[in-house]
Amino acid sequence: MADELDGMATFVAVAEAKGFRAAADRLRVSHSAVSQALRRLEERVGVALVRRTTRSVHLTEAGERLYASVRPALDEVRAAVAAVGELGESPRGTLRLHLTTGAEAYFNGPLLAGFLATHPHVRLDLAVSETPVDIVADGYDAGARLGEVIDKDMIAVPVSGDIRLVVVAAPSYFERHPVPKHPRELVEHDCLAWHPTPDAPPYRWEFTETGPKGGRGFSVAVPGRVITTDPAMNARLARAGAGVTMIREDRVRDDLVSGALVEVLAEFCAPFPGYYLYYPQRRHASPALRALVDCLRRARRSERGA
Repeated sequence: MADELDGMATFVAVAEAKGFRAAADRLRVSHSAVSQALRRLEERVGVALVRRTTRSVHLTEAGERLYASVRPALDEVRAAVAAVGELGESPRGTLRLHLTTGAEAYFNGPLLAGFLATHPHVRLDLAVSETPVDIVADGYDAGARLGEVIDKDMIAVPVSGDIRLVVVAAPSYFERHPVPKHPRELVEHDCLAWHPTPDAPPYRWEFTETGPKGGRGFSVAVPGRVITTDPAMNARLARAGAGVTMIREDRVRDDLVSGALVEVLAEFCAPFPGYYLYYPQRRHASPALRALVDCLRRARRSERGA
């Protein structure tokens, strides 16, 4: 039995990472260990499972068939191991999380520091990125992102309240430009836009219609005088009078109170569901993940009670 199972997890990692080095990083072993394990598996089954080129790795037809059969079985094995692990005294092991940059702010230092102090046998492996990922295929235990883009088959746990985006600029900017009365007038303004990654298109600013058509959403493709991947930079540019930006309200609340920034088009900016921690329903949640979920829920109850 050990011979049959040997190399299967390595093969799945190579298939999903589409490369030996990426698989080695995921498995925390050397590149040569991955190569040797896959070679032994191919020798044992008597057929090539992957096609190697200088730049990539692709599954052969036999590899595709083996992957389709082995991946669900490995999930079952991992679930069984996790269930047995529950018999231990405390959560332990590495918890791999993928957080979008917006969600990362809600996993603040004190929250995670408290979690680690309470669970000394748990290690955190955190990836913070706007790059879209499949948390299952990429080997994460859970992810955190805006609730409106989480698949319906995921378990979602709120980590923030509703989010509201606001359109702001410095008073000095509006001394030189008219204050917009409707979002569509933004096409005449110097807009400080945002995109999640350098190769992604700029985010279309989204609004909610008021009046007789109240509640209907629409978006505006604003002209990006500046486009960044960092909302904080847009906020700094807005404070300096460089243009108008749309940003999360909590990021600029102090500026709005002090008058460093002025909000416009408030009636078109409705709140929407915020950030959630999510993980697959079909995968057994490890004790470490359940402990983190409990920690987040306690933090949310504390915030609401404050």
